[in-house]
Amino acid sequence: MADVKVIEINDEDFEREVLQADELVVLDFWAEWCGPCRAVAPIMDKLAEEYAGKVKICKLNVDDNETVPSQFGIMSIPTVLFFKGGDLLVSKVGALRKDGYKEIIDSLM
Repeated sequence: MADVKVIEINDEDFEREVLQADELVVLDFWAEWCGPCRAVAPIMDKLAEEYAGKVKICKLNVDDNETVPSQFGIMSIPTVLFFKGGDLLVSKVGALRKDGYKEIIDSLM
């Protein structure tokens, strides 16, 4: 299987990559300096591989992008938002274990 990666998005491509996506989208808000964000990153990598072709896993750096984080009131990171059909369905602030994210994804699919 090809190495499926988390898609790095920005303010400019947010609408196309997230809101216009056909599949469930998991969006991880993060920053380089954030320890818990670094703990979540390998979990997102694994989820991207496990749910390849079914769920789109994206991440957005809050230091490089201001529009989308302010649009969704992101005050703490990591924050992970779950979108389907352009609608925000679930928001989780703070790092979860992999099974925590899987449970949410499975419930929304």
